[in-house]
Amino acid sequence: MTDDNAVRPADAFAALHHADRPLLLPNAWDHASALLLHAHGFPAVGTTSLGVAASAGLPDGTRATREETLRLTGTLGGLPCPLSVDAEDGFSDDPGEVGGFAAELQARGAVGINLEDGLGPVGRHVAKIEAVRAAAPGLFVNARTDTYWLGDGEGTLDRVLAYRDAGADGVFVPGLTDPDAVAGLVRALDGCPLNVLYTPGGPTLARLAGLGVRRVSLGSLLYRRALGAALDAVLAVRDGRPAGEGTVPTYQEVQGLAG
Repeated sequence: MTDDNAVRPADAFAALHHADRPLLLPNAWDHASALLLHAHGFPAVGTTSLGVAASAGLPDGTRATREETLRLTGTLGGLPCPLSVDAEDGFSDDPGEVGGFAAELQARGAVGINLEDGLGPVGRHVAKIEAVRAAAPGLFVNARTDTYWLGDGEGTLDRVLAYRDAGADGVFVPGLTDPDAVAGLVRALDGCPLNVLYTPGGPTLARLAGLGVRRVSLGSLLYRRALGAALDAVLAVRDGRPAGEGTVPTYQEVQGLAG
């Protein structure tokens, strides 16, 4: 028997973009990292395409990780928190194929998808967004533009407005750090949530909140920091220095993340 009044994970995830503070979305790369993040109070978890690719020995952003992305979604889709999946550009130029892939992600438990344009044609990305909305109703579509990530920011406003009007639930502009530009986009989007990538040395979470940002992603930062911590530890042992600094979960705690 189901509870007709229960909030669906997809609705709960969408609501997090309209709360009294921005959604801080940490990005996981496997089951343990996702569950650990949720266990420490993060209400939703995303995936990092770099972490997924590098963990499999594959390059990021080259459409090489379609199957790995599906497998990870199946692994994480049953977690007790909403899951948003970084799907690169949908692994295809064909909108119908992208829509079908989004439907597969949704069937495996994803409630959101991050879909990047790679500075390709605006019309093609619009068609992908529309195809995802048709094939996977209810899936939160976070439409990413790479105008700052791969370029100088030119054309950002036209792109995000086109994606919003195509039905995107939110727009993502990684690489955007200038406070005035952030505030300007928030005003232009008129209620459509703006997602930015946290950048060490850039605006703080509190500053971004004050500018009206509704979602702050960490991207590959946690994965890269984890690699750095592993390297720091082994180098410390090799060099005869203490290797116990930082947070180190116990064996039992990590075991507790299984299942």
